[in-house]
Amino acid sequence: MPSLPQERRRTEHRNPASSRLDRLPTEAILRLMNREDLKVAASVGREIPSITRAVDAIVESIRKGGRLLYVGAGTSGRLAVLDASECPPTYGVSPKTVQALIAGGKKAVTGAVEGAEDSAANAVRELRAKKVARDDVVVGIAASGTTPFVLSALAYARKRGATTVAVTSNRKAPITRDAQIVIAAEVGPEVVTGSTRLKAGTSQKLVLNMLSTAAMVRLGHVYENLMIDMALTNQKLRQRGLRILTEASGADASSAEHALRQSGHNLRVALMMLKAGVDAKGARSRLALAKGNLRQALGE
Repeated sequence: MPSLPQERRRTEHRNPASSRLDRLPTEAILRLMNREDLKVAASVGREIPSITRAVDAIVESIRKGGRLLYVGAGTSGRLAVLDASECPPTYGVSPKTVQALIAGGKKAVTGAVEGAEDSAANAVRELRAKKVARDDVVVGIAASGTTPFVLSALAYARKRGATTVAVTSNRKAPITRDAQIVIAAEVGPEVVTGSTRLKAGTSQKLVLNMLSTAAMVRLGHVYENLMIDMALTNQKLRQRGLRILTEASGADASSAEHALRQSGHNLRVALMMLKAGVDAKGARSRLALAKGNLRQALGE
């Protein structure tokens, strides 16, 4: 599969602003990096229409029982793993709902795996094992837009009927060929030439934050701006859950703690109990009738 010529990859261009980087004192390096980073949010902002389309596709997919599958290599893959791994504890979804495939597997999360990103066959093998299908959304992440592992994954996913999304920093890159939705935050040349863990990586983190967060909000895993389905797995999180419950319900801490215990430490059920004035069984019954929709169950 042909790659994008280097002169067309803006992520590989030299940045004139940092041409004397190794001669600068520490504070000047940091101020230069900060000025370049300020461009990232604006570049992501210009992609909001495409991000909106991707979020709506993800929501529709998950409602049908499908999954959000990220695919990336190197920094892109690590950011994908990070985003996917944080969805279950933050939103209470199954680990199967949002998954990440990184070239080179688990070893690549903490270190480089030689040649992993060049293996087109491995990407197909892994997606085949996942039984990717029509109801899934596959998001390929590659700053350069030329990574064979990612390109192959998107091509295979599209053949299987899945919705395909590209997250890249090069709009004219090959990654766009098999992507039905293209999110191209063109952040320009890096402070250190070709080091896409910098601005390109930051833009990817922002985009993935938006994809998963907005999708989970739309799917009802947030009440107002509170994590109503978060996992209460340690003391700090149990305290956070209690604060969420008191803020969402308006109840005092003692009542909230009692409801939380009665609900089996289920924030959604506890909030239903407090706001509707019912016991845990009644709360679960109302939620079941509303198919889990908290707002509908509360009549809000």
